[in-house]
Amino acid sequence: MDIDSDFHKMNIKPQEEGDTRIPMDSEGSSNVQNDKGKENEELTNSMKKLQVEESSSGQAGSSFKKKPVIIIVVGMAGSGKTTFLHRLVSHTRESNVRGYVMNLDPAVMTLPFGANIDIRDTVRYKEVMKQFNLGPNGGILTSLNLFATKFDEVVSVIEKRADQLDYVLVDTPGQIEIFTWSASGAIITEAFASTFPTVIAYVVDTPRSASPVTFMSNMLYACSILYKTRLPLVLAFNKTDVAQHQFALEWMEDFEAFQAAVSTDSSYSSTLAQSLSLVLDEFYKNLRSVGVSAVSGAGMKDFFKAIEASVEEYMGNYKADLEKRRAEKERLEEEHRKENMEKLRKDMEKSGGETVILSTGLKDKDERGKAMMDEDEEEVEEEEEDEMFTEDEDALDEDEDEEVGRFTF
Repeated sequence: MDIDSDFHKMNIKPQEEGDTRIPMDSEGSSNVQNDKGKENEELTNSMKKLQVEESSSGQAGSSFKKKPVIIIVVGMAGSGKTTFLHRLVSHTRESNVRGYVMNLDPAVMTLPFGANIDIRDTVRYKEVMKQFNLGPNGGILTSLNLFATKFDEVVSVIEKRADQLDYVLVDTPGQIEIFTWSASGAIITEAFASTFPTVIAYVVDTPRSASPVTFMSNMLYACSILYKTRLPLVLAFNKTDVAQHQFALEWMEDFEAFQAAVSTDSSYSSTLAQSLSLVLDEFYKNLRSVGVSAVSGAGMKDFFKAIEASVEEYMGNYKADLEKRRAEKERLEEEHRKENMEKLRKDMEKSGGETVILSTGLKDKDERGKAMMDEDEEEVEEEEEDEMFTEDEDALDEDEDEEVGRFTF
């Protein structure tokens, strides 16, 4: 622990070298100086006692470590995920918020922001395509799978900097299904969520969602992501500088307004959207949505407020569910261990301290001899039966030959 920095935090300036100024009269000057020296020594000793011992991984104890918030940005192709993430990075720098950036898109050519962790530094997308003879989507998926095998190292890197970070911003591939529905995406999401507070930010293209059917498809996909990840979800209606998102909020809050918008079309998809709007009514009630603009920067404060509220939801719901699942897994493992120990104890009691023969298919010599004798007897019986069957078959063959001779043309 740096003592000078702690002094600054407590608004106590350490005495400069060579400073002999004494803000009192000369009578008690020496005593006051000695008292100040004793106070500084006591303060230094108390600070040393308050230091948290580092663990084997070089990190402070978990109860004293500040966890950063993971924001995973997902969205349909063309919704403006990368531009939106660039705006988030700019906002954190302007607001003096400590951020950390991660890029999980191996196929992106250039990034408008600097990434602290970049998948392109580890996996070569084009080389993966050549080596495994894959297309673009298969190359992205395989690259993400290869990166996920070492993702525990990524988590450990972030853990080492946990006390110095407020947010970790994660950019995902443009093909949303590659991340949300693949095994590697689930591994990455669960690795983050089991260690840090994690929130999913689903970016929606607001101008394209002006159509009720397109809006409903976006909401269904957002609902599927919520069920798949079981994490807090924030809807970010992007491109509000082109089209405002009030219509979307109205459709989510007022069922009749959405019905009126859909009723202008009598196609099957519109009729289905009318029915699905009733199904998603409960989904809308517990969903946080904000309007943002990646170009102008509008709505960034509201977005981070929604993120903070989602973090509270994570700590109240998801963390408790995660701990419950961990406890259940540990309980099952403990029961399995006790069953194995009980079986071993019973085997030891039966054997009376003798050598216990495992069920490997091998038997004692006596049992092996008996088995060989039984096999020999079975072979003799089989040979006798074969001879009997052979005689019967010869008789049948003779009868058949006589019948064939009768009906020869």
